[in-house]
Amino acid sequence: MAQLFPPYANTLARLALPALGCGLVAVAWGVHTALFSSYTTEVAVPKAQPVPFSHQHHVGELGIDCRYCHTGVEDSALAGLPATEICMTCHSQIWRDAPVLEPVRESWRTGRPLRWTRVYDLPDYVAFDHSIHVRKGIGCVSCHGRVDQMPLTAKAASLYMRWCLECHRNPERHRQLPSEVFTMRDEPPEGFAALRSKTQSPPAPQMSATETFPHGHRLEDCSICHR
Repeated sequence: MAQLFPPYANTLARLALPALGCGLVAVAWGVHTALFSSYTTEVAVPKAQPVPFSHQHHVGELGIDCRYCHTGVEDSALAGLPATEICMTCHSQIWRDAPVLEPVRESWRTGRPLRWTRVYDLPDYVAFDHSIHVRKGIGCVSCHGRVDQMPLTAKAASLYMRWCLECHRNPERHRQLPSEVFTMRDEPPEGFAALRSKTQSPPAPQMSATETFPHGHRLEDCSICHR
């Protein structure tokens, strides 16, 4: 019976197997890089807005509290986007004729709201409630980063599920005292425990990943976010 493969076939096979392994590793690396790149996650990429609003100026320099513009953050699932009336509270008196604020003045004259572009926009199958996170002591910087240092607002986190689970599995690391939730500063590694020891304030109720909710759910249960 004639030989089916030439003598060099064994050499080719020995070379092909490592090459195939390297190719699979390269493909996996490429997919991972693409999924976590700023092109996909849009982290640190500012989005175009009807007005180039600067949190660095309004929050960092002027010290405006988050709740002044995001009025629903303490009481509802949505933090809320600022209405034109909120902008005009100040800008009917200052920078009244600035060309960059013409969209705000036009919105005020016509009654048509400004169409802000959401920077954080979760899929429809994810339920996120700002109010419960605020009540549990999760500071704004935990998700939104140092917005007081952003000339133009951009995402500070990917919002991938594993990113959310990292906090849900160890929430105490991110908790703040109630008086510190809206404070713009870098979080210390010790999180809530460090703040408690510095301020000597009464601790807020403890929360852990195994805490049980009224219907028996835990922080890591799928139904907490997917309903």
